[in-house]
Amino acid sequence: MNKNYYAILMAGGVGSRFWPVSTQDFPKQFHDMLGTGDTLIQKTFQRLAKLIPQENIFILTNERYNDLVFEQLPNVTERQVVLEPAMRNTAPCILYASLKIQKENPDAVMIVAPSDHWIEDETTFSNNVQQAFDFCAENDALMTLGIQPTFPNTGYGYIEFDKTAASDIKSVNQFREKPDYETAKEFIAQGNFLWNAGIFMWSVKSVITAFQNNQPALFELFKKGIPVYNTDEENDFIQENYAKAENISVDYAIMEMSKNVFVIAAEFDWNDLGTWGSLYDKLGKDSNGNAIVNSRTLTEEATGNMIRTKKDKIVVVDGLQDYIIVDKEDVLLIYPKSKEQDIKKVLNKVKDTFGEQYG
Repeated sequence: MNKNYYAILMAGGVGSRFWPVSTQDFPKQFHDMLGTGDTLIQKTFQRLAKLIPQENIFILTNERYNDLVFEQLPNVTERQVVLEPAMRNTAPCILYASLKIQKENPDAVMIVAPSDHWIEDETTFSNNVQQAFDFCAENDALMTLGIQPTFPNTGYGYIEFDKTAASDIKSVNQFREKPDYETAKEFIAQGNFLWNAGIFMWSVKSVITAFQNNQPALFELFKKGIPVYNTDEENDFIQENYAKAENISVDYAIMEMSKNVFVIAAEFDWNDLGTWGSLYDKLGKDSNGNAIVNSRTLTEEATGNMIRTKKDKIVVVDGLQDYIIVDKEDVLLIYPKSKEQDIKKVLNKVKDTFGEQYG
């Protein structure tokens, strides 16, 4: 494997729309959401390790998940786990990790990948990433993998690319915010829009230069730590300075402001597993269209439901259509799939009513 290949595996999110399974203390990336035997972070690590040396895969997560990372990825070392002492969105942590990697290997090219997405065709994924790595190694480029839209989804941002480009690697015209339904239909009709999956590739030199040019204050904050990165003094510097960073996403910080941005239309099957409905879409169904994880079920006139419980729990459902039914310890959620985007609001109400321990 190429020793210059690195990965940053983003594992700090909470995934509150997967409540009650996903909680602040035990978020969705550490769960086996599909009942495959592997958690999402384990599947992602294994996928990246097919192209990238395992010792070059860095896990970027919040301090509170440190123990979970080592439990689920027992072969990683402390060097590979980059901890955020405060939640500051994706730009600060990516800059911090990139500076650490550059100090270790100035020739590094890297991928930034979420830890909680589902990708079935892992060979094609590796091929697309290899194509991006080859380009980034030879060019000053910020690259992303875009997903070919299958319907006018209003839950994703979109990437508008140059439709005149003959190559698979296309210049990005602009990033577009999550649209309303009519705008999303227009995007798809135009034929040069992709879903933004939040998967990025670049050389460490290119990404750090982009931060230096577009986010000088953020760059200067983390630049001060270069002498102590990858040493015993690093943690003291981060504890003192990390919370001073602006709360900003990498999209806003550099991708939307840079001119050297390129996209490859991904050829693999992808699902961001952002909601119970997206999980329902990925799972096999029984003869009535119910998606079932772990449960033993008896259903009557029950169709289109997402049912998840602890292993082998017996669930009897009669007369429910298109519901989310999730049983986890002392919480039972029975909620319409059509309102799944409101689960975040419900979670806040539950915490206000019954206490923070339920979220």
